[in-house]
Amino acid sequence: MQSQERITGEQLLEMSSKLIGHVELVKGGIIQMGPAGDIHGELAMILGSLLQIYVKQNDLGKVYAAETGFYTARNPDTVRAADAAFIAKHRLPESPSDGYLEIVPDLIAEVVSPYDRPREILEKVNECLEVGVKCIWVVYPKSRQVYVYKSDSSVEVLSGEDTLIGDDVIPGFQCPVTELFE
Repeated sequence: MQSQERITGEQLLEMSSKLIGHVELVKGGIIQMGPAGDIHGELAMILGSLLQIYVKQNDLGKVYAAETGFYTARNPDTVRAADAAFIAKHRLPESPSDGYLEIVPDLIAEVVSPYDRPREILEKVNECLEVGVKCIWVVYPKSRQVYVYKSDSSVEVLSGEDTLIGDDVIPGFQCPVTELFE
């Protein structure tokens, strides 16, 4: 559901305690989404945990949890969130802030929920790639597949015994796709 009134990212942050559920800001309009379900929540936690452990052990940067906002556009503002996100160490802000991130992640992971619309998923993927996200993992729980979208416009579909890898975004990271769904 999208609101009619246009607001800024700063206004969204100020009113966040009054909002119910997860929201994103798209071109100044609030998009409200329902809370994640059981399968979605578990998969998001698995992905975030695997990334956090690997990134921390290798001192590669920071992993951000679900609902951490990052700007993809200004005036009108767009603030997106992912189920998990990674920013390389050399790109991190000098000091953390209470506001939304002003830089886009290098990698984002999205778990598809039953209420997600395919068109909206692709719009978000394309928008994030256009503003500099290098890699996007879109996890489809029902089909047990992971679509890997890269900044070079390539798309790879992984399933079964395939391995999800970090390529040059998170060097050395590997996870069998089956491990996500165990």
